Amino acid sequence: MKFKDYYETLGVKRDATQDEIKNAYRKLARKFHPDVSKEADAEARFKEMGEAYKVLKDPEKRASYDQLGANWQNGQDFQPPPNGDAGFEFSGRGGHPGFGDSSDFGDYFEQMFGQQTGWGRSHRRSMHAQGEDHHAKVQIDLEDAYRGAERSISLRLPVVDENGHVTTRERTLSVTIPKGIRAGQTLRLAGQGGAGIGEGKAGDLYLEIAFRPHPRYRVDGRDVYLDLPLAPWEAALGASVTVPTPEGSVELTIPANSSSGRKLRLKGKGIPGKEAGDLYVVLNIALPPADSEAAKEAYRTLQQAFDFNPRASL
Repeated sequence: MKFKDYYETLGVKRDATQDEIKNAYRKLARKFHPDVSKEADAEARFKEMGEAYKVLKDPEKRASYDQLGANWQNGQDFQPPPNGDAGFEFSGRGGHPGFGDSSDFGDYFEQMFGQQTGWGRSHRRSMHAQGEDHHAKVQIDLEDAYRGAERSISLRLPVVDENGHVTTRERTLSVTIPKGIRAGQTLRLAGQGGAGIGEGKAGDLYLEIAFRPHPRYRVDGRDVYLDLPLAPWEAALGASVTVPTPEGSVELTIPANSSSGRKLRLKGKGIPGKEAGDLYVVLNIALPPADSEAAKEAYRTLQQAFDFNPRASL
């Protein structure tokens, strides 16, 4: 997939105001509209401009695009970062599923913002109306899901300043992370969304939970996975080893003749809940380096001791 520079498509600078973006699009749309243009590539150009304008005209989409594209050049192979939208606060969005798996760069922002569902959108016929609900994705540590925690969460809300430029307004909230929460679940903070009109109450803020990448563990639902290095003799002869878990270390018995890739299940040691997940220890045999003459001689002795061909099944 190739990164598309929407600013280049519309011929504007990255610090252009919202009015400048609108005027640039209108000018190009008149020039390349397929019904009037004689340019050979008019239809393709018109489609590209529409895609760019659809993102840049919306302050929230534009702020996300700016963060996403800060380190990319037009035409480069593009891979969106996991949870690249974390920390942004958005208004009136019914879903915020992240960048998804679409093969079309332009579709990322459709998936990222989802469809309008009318959360918090009251009819504006009266002088009193409820504020919009807001939505954000936040990252927490896996350990917080095991124990529960009180955390300070910083959010950035894209807004248009008095000069027409898109900027972000930051705020910090104290959030209670409940024990047993899973990635993808949502926390509701009543009254922390958009301000109401007149005597209308404020909308709510919905926080979608994601886990920060962990140096040890991988998560799948409530199940947690740990890769455990073993010496060859531990795997061959069996051993008792100390294994870290998010709740503390445990002693694990390694069965004799274990092979690399074997999974050992620690029942109920995954993310807590009414039905707690499991922790799977995935065995990974690590070979000592042959970095000395004594080590090389040990390998030669091992070679002579076994009639073993690891490729016999090929």
